[in-house]
Amino acid sequence: MKKSSFSFLCLILLGLFLFIAGCTQTGPTPIPSSLPVTTTFPQENYTSNETLVAFVTEAAAYAKTHGTEKALAEFNNPDGSFIRGELYIYAYGFNGTTLAHPVNQEAVGKTREGATGVFVTEMGAAVRNGSGYYRFTYINPLHNNTLEAKMGYGVQVDEDWWLGSGVYTGPVNLETPVTTD
Repeated sequence: MKKSSFSFLCLILLGLFLFIAGCTQTGPTPIPSSLPVTTTFPQENYTSNETLVAFVTEAAAYAKTHGTEKALAEFNNPDGSFIRGELYIYAYGFNGTTLAHPVNQEAVGKTREGATGVFVTEMGAAVRNGSGYYRFTYINPLHNNTLEAKMGYGVQVDEDWWLGSGVYTGPVNLETPVTTD
């Protein structure tokens, strides 16, 4: 009988210990208000550089196959085949004239000056020997036209003009010069 009393006493002590330690609690443990709370935001889906290069390469091939006039008409079409999500093709003459811009059609036919002229000149220089990248900022039509940082990629189509596109890389860094495409 002593052995069973001892076992019973051990079980009672073990149960009491578990109860005191909080192991029997079934609900969630409340978080003290003094601890920092982090919020997880959904990750933005940005286009990869590989997708950007493939898109611009496809547009350049289209221009070479279909000719300048037909290509520029397609690149200027806001419902055309060269607008895909955040990607769209813009085209400029090496003289600074906007040849195609489906999200800023009022600029077509105009020579870019000021900050936009810097973009056209510097991006044009980057692609003058074939292709190149250029960082700038521009409004994102998919985010209520908010100003965002952008990485542009362009290719020379011929001696007179080039085309490009860009991927948005997130909120504007104030250290990045503000230009437009």
